[in-house]
Amino acid sequence: ESVGVLGECKALAHLDLSMNRIKADGAGRLSHMLRECTALTHLNMGVNKMGSDGMGELAEGLKECHALEYLNLKCNKIQTKGAGKLAEVLGGLPALAHLDLGENKIRNDGVERLAGALSDCTALTHLNLMENGIGDRGAEWLA
Repeated sequence: ESVGVLGECKALAHLDLSMNRIKADGAGRLSHMLRECTALTHLNMGVNKMGSDGMGELAEGLKECHALEYLNLKCNKIQTKGAGKLAEVLGGLPALAHLDLGENKIRNDGVERLAGALSDCTALTHLNLMENGIGDRGAEWLA
């Protein structure tokens, strides 16, 4: 599959695609680009329409983003399944300091999937989980 113009930008450090209409298919195409942009430190995908399938697609590309410090996935309806896909790659993002997962309907089961992976994120200084339907059980996983 072709990479596209952004995949040719090997020095790309900041990419803001927030507040667009990127769905699962677009996230899959961006995933291919992310594999080539190893200098990327900031990715803002907030307020799109990726859903859990799109999160799974994007997660594949995030595996190569070892320099990533900032990741905004707020308001993408990634839900429990998408949180699980993200959890699979968080341990490979050693520089990640800012993670925004607000308004994604992650719920308790999604927090359970994220909890173990978050413990590997030793550089993490900012975590937003607002408005995800997290209850006492989810809070217990985070504690």
